[in-house]
This record gives sequence, C-alpha cells and structure tokens, in this order.
Amino acid sequence: MGYPAIVSDLPSHDVISWPDLPAAQQPQWPDAAHLEQVSAALATVPPLVFAGECDQLVDQLGAVARGEAFVLMGGDCAETFAANTANSIRARLKTVLQMAVVLTYGSRMPVVKIGRMAGQYFKPRSKPNETHGEVTLPSYFGDGVNDQPFEAQARRLDPQRLLSAYHASSAALNLVRAFTQGGYADLHQVHAWNQDFVRESQAGIRFERLAREIDNALAFMKACGADPEEFRRVDFYAGHEALVLDYERPLVRIDSRTGNPYSVSGHFLWVGERTRDLDSAHVQFASLIHNPIGVKLGPTATPEDAVELAQALNPERIPGRLTFITRMGAGKIAETLPPIVEKVEADGHPVVWVCDPMHGNTRETSGGVKTRQFEDVTAEVHGFFEVHRTLGTHPGGLHIELTGDDVTECLGGIDGPQEQDLPYRYETACDPRLNRVQSLELAFEVAQRLEELR
Repeated sequence: MGYPAIVSDLPSHDVISWPDLPAAQQPQWPDAAHLEQVSAALATVPPLVFAGECDQLVDQLGAVARGEAFVLMGGDCAETFAANTANSIRARLKTVLQMAVVLTYGSRMPVVKIGRMAGQYFKPRSKPNETHGEVTLPSYFGDGVNDQPFEAQARRLDPQRLLSAYHASSAALNLVRAFTQGGYADLHQVHAWNQDFVRESQAGIRFERLAREIDNALAFMKACGADPEEFRRVDFYAGHEALVLDYERPLVRIDSRTGNPYSVSGHFLWVGERTRDLDSAHVQFASLIHNPIGVKLGPTATPEDAVELAQALNPERIPGRLTFITRMGAGKIAETLPPIVEKVEADGHPVVWVCDPMHGNTRETSGGVKTRQFEDVTAEVHGFFEVHRTLGTHPGGLHIELTGDDVTECLGGIDGPQEQDLPYRYETACDPRLNRVQSLELAFEVAQRLEELR
C-alpha cells in the first residue's frame, strides 16, 4: 500500500449527490432520525484507505489493462462481524497469497492482489422479505444492515450497524496491513502457508513443489545481492461492492492534493449486476469518486450497455480506472462475452477484463441447499480465457468467493466434497464459497492457461 495522501475530514455531500435517481437494493430504515445521526458520525470518522493508495492501485490495474499484469480478487461472499477474527482474516489472506504465488509463477507477470474484505458486509437480495410458515420478516441484507437469525429483533434493519461495519472494516484492515507489511507475506515463509489440511491434498502437494522452486530462486537472487526486504512485503488492497449508499456516501472525502473526491471505505469498489443501470444512483456515485471501480456484467448485459457504462464511468479513458467483472455462467460465456469485448475494444475503452466464475453457476440441490460445482467454475474460467485468446485481448483477472477454511459449500474438484458432504461444514452467511484446497486447485488451472498464453 502506497504513501497515504492527506485527505480532508470535511464531508463531501455537496459533491456526491444524485437527486431523483433510483437506488435499488437499499434498506428501508425504520428510524430516519437514527440514520441521520449515524450518517453524521460516519462523515467524521478517519479514512479506512487513502487517496494515494487508490491512485497506486489505478496504476497497477493500468498495467493489467495493457496486458502486463494479472489481478486476483478473492475473499468472503458476505463478511460477518463474528468472523472478523485474526484467525479468519489470516486464513483468507493466506489463501489469496498462495493463489497469487501460483499465478505469478504461471504467468511470469506481477499479480495485483485485492481482497473481498474490510467492507463486504452488505448483500443484495432477490426479495426484501422472507417467509417461514406464517411468519414474514425482512431478508438478511448482511451484517451491516441486520442479523442472520430468523427472529424479529435480529432481522430489524438497524442503522447503527453501519457504524459497526466501519469499525469491523477498520480492525480487519489494520490486521491485513500488519500481516502484509510485517513479514507474514515474506516469500521465505511460503512453506509455512501450507502446514495444515491443504498440505495433504493434490493441490497442496503441487504447491510444496512450487515452494521448493521459490526457495531455490530466492537463494540465487540473494547470492546476486537482491534486497531481502523486496520479498518481505506485499501490496494488498481492499475491495467490496458499493451497495448501501447510506454507508458509502458519508465515507467520501476530498483529497487535499487535487480537490477530487475519493471513497475512503475501500480501495476498489464495484457496482453489482442488480444496480448497474446507467441512470442509477450507484453508477452516479461510482462516476464521481476517483477510486478504481468495477462493474459486474451478467448474461443480460449487452455490448451497448458496456460501452455506455465505460463512457459514463471512465470518460477520460484512464487505464486501470475501470474493470468489467463478467459473470455469465459456464453455459453462456462463449456466446455472450465475445460481442461485449469486441464492442468495448473497438470503441477504444481501456478496461480490465476480469472473470467472476461463481455467481453465474449457483444452483440448488434437491434438498434446497445453494451450492456451486467446481467443474462449472473452471468451465467458465476456461471459456473466459478462450474468448480472449480468440479475440486477441488480455484475460486480466479472476474474481472469486473463497474462504481459508475447510468448508463443504462448493462441490467437486480433485479432493472436493460431494453432495452428501454439504451439511458437515456449510458455514457461509450467503453464497457458497470455494474452500482453500479448491481455491488453490483453481489457481493452478488458471496458471496453466496463463502459461499457454505467454
């Protein structure tokens, strides 16, 4: 993370506004006065990230847009306050770092690392309410809005949780900074990342072989006089969906260097598939801040949608400013993605193309449990690479929901759980996540495709 530019503590509501624009997926808070108090408090809290760090990330994503780097975005589907512990954060961080090592060696390119963490406390839902029997309560919108248990008090929409989300994000980011800047990410420690259940898996065995290669390479570079500090620290950025605008808007600050507004809730923010309408408050918000931003594009997106969004969100055509995260589904990507890529590229927009192979491949078992097949995830990734290979464009990155724990939420993979294993460790607060073995196995699949492109 780069040098923190000073950011004004003055709220910037006069800059960040969207009069009369529709805003989907917003909580209908029961207490407007309480919300106003919370908004006022959020407008004065210290920044979670700094403008200089966001600019540094734009530069690094610019290298991805030019085909000179790859980006890995990974982390929890929906963070919870209860899981905001050192062990949980370390496990997720370790998973992303292991994947990044594999991708770096496969691609021979820098890998930009962005965690879905320190802000992913909000979730869009298909329906505002949920009914069990004769009882109807608000849906669970993430810990930043309400709580998971199907009880009236837990499901009450509580603005105070917006402040709790800020404080949880602050604690998580402090820990991530300590890990990534204090030696935990040292490549000399690469063997230590594999001293648990992963080690006995096929992916873990492959990682051990890679770790030995890294040891030999580091020894050679050290003998040649390389600075050991270069291998101790890593740039790691925080990203989340900019969903609940009552949280995002008060966390905008004015950069004292430039006078430009930045979101200080995270380095990288994205607009979701359900909120990406061109004339929406979410797109307006994203257009006004100077962070690097993303937009999810699902199977209903058209080439015209993509071009209009690119023009609205990156009119100056700055490489690294805009990322399109495609989530088509394994069965649709080969048909849906090519005309979008062709249209955007023909119009000269320097976007980063990232594959989200998770959200288009969710299904329910016969027992009504949400899951994802690892084979569908990999099939969409291969389809994504094939589209870009055919068009001569750069497959810029991967965006996945993962955990560092040995959960049984997604099915398949070489060592993966089967349907009968789902109840054993199904722990997600929302959507099924890859466990660490599956994540590492996917990294090797992607590394092989990157190696073929070299």
